[in-house]
Amino acid sequence: MTDSPLALLGGEPAIHAPAPHFTWPPIAVDDREAVARQLETAVSIPDRSGVVADLEDALASYFGVRHVVTTCTGTAALHSMYAAAGIGPGDEVIVPALTFHATATPLFHLGAHPVLADVHDRGQLDLTDAARRITARTKAVIAVHLWGLPEEMDALVAFADEHGLMLLEDGSHAHGATWNGQRTGSFGTAAAFSLNGPKPLSAGEGGFVATDDAELYYRVLLHGQFNKRCRREIPASHPLARFAVTGMGLKLRIHPLAAALAHAQLGRLDAYLAGRQDIAGRMCTPLDGVPGIRVPDLPAVARPSWYTLPLRYEPAELGGLPLQRFLAALHAEGATEADQPGSTCPLHTHPLFQAPGSLLPGYADRQRTAAGDFPAAEYVHATTIKLPVWHHEEDRHLADAYTTAIAKVAAHAKDLM
Repeated sequence: MTDSPLALLGGEPAIHAPAPHFTWPPIAVDDREAVARQLETAVSIPDRSGVVADLEDALASYFGVRHVVTTCTGTAALHSMYAAAGIGPGDEVIVPALTFHATATPLFHLGAHPVLADVHDRGQLDLTDAARRITARTKAVIAVHLWGLPEEMDALVAFADEHGLMLLEDGSHAHGATWNGQRTGSFGTAAAFSLNGPKPLSAGEGGFVATDDAELYYRVLLHGQFNKRCRREIPASHPLARFAVTGMGLKLRIHPLAAALAHAQLGRLDAYLAGRQDIAGRMCTPLDGVPGIRVPDLPAVARPSWYTLPLRYEPAELGGLPLQRFLAALHAEGATEADQPGSTCPLHTHPLFQAPGSLLPGYADRQRTAAGDFPAAEYVHATTIKLPVWHHEEDRHLADAYTTAIAKVAAHAKDLM
């Protein structure tokens, strides 16, 4: 037995507050009233009217784009975006190897091929590696604002222009994040966002596509918003108008109750983000310089949404202590929300990306990817710790307690060896 102060070894925990320590979204009186009103108004909206129109108009204004189409999930938004961008059988799209799988999986359902490219040390697309993977079939590249940290959009826009590729965005973690003052989701030809439960802007479930391109907008409608929306929004003189009744045969509409919740939440999004920015800074300042811990290194022009605070773990600075042992000690201190990324991981480690033909006709039974093919993605994933980022000043004590717990474990790491 040791006399270590670490809770895992019998010491007093740093945090005594009962879990959970973080829940999202915060539900206010306005949210309850908005959903209750919608229950009395309509629980099905087959066209662009009512709360669906209100939400889409508000999102278009917020993101500074001409068109927004809401969907039932973020995955559906990505699917509609890719389909509307004309990506189809045999086409290739450059995708960061480190992301949530839904960034890429809709491409399988269009007969297209996600071409994975490695990331750099910050976990974002390595443009040198991406350039090596471009072929005559490459049609687009997708920017993923992982963890709410905006991609380096100047470089990505220039990369897409140089290689003649369509630039698309997955902003599912990054509502309200900005690069050089411009909101993520407004750089590419189109962007897809999730409104899933823990996202900075939440509908519980939902998503949306944002674009300035009218033609792409019409095709998003045809992909999952058939009949009334298509008949009313696609000009009768347009060549695609004849498909309005059926569209492409899918129904991917948002539920009106989800739209009501998202619309109510949107009015508070900037306040949420300001609070997260404050608390993220409050957490990073004391953690910067803690042995074994590296806080995000952000360009001055990047303003994240702080979907989460991704820390990098440096085991060499703590005598080679494995991350799982460090996390076990951290959880024992009461910091139960600290976690490693799960399904957001190197895509080539998923069986679906190794052997898509087992589930999807038309694909090879085995792809040419293997462990070690994307070393940076594997290393970044294996050394990332996620922390929640609170938004309310009343939660500052929890933020401080988590940073204290991390510093405590790092200071006594030798006791864990």
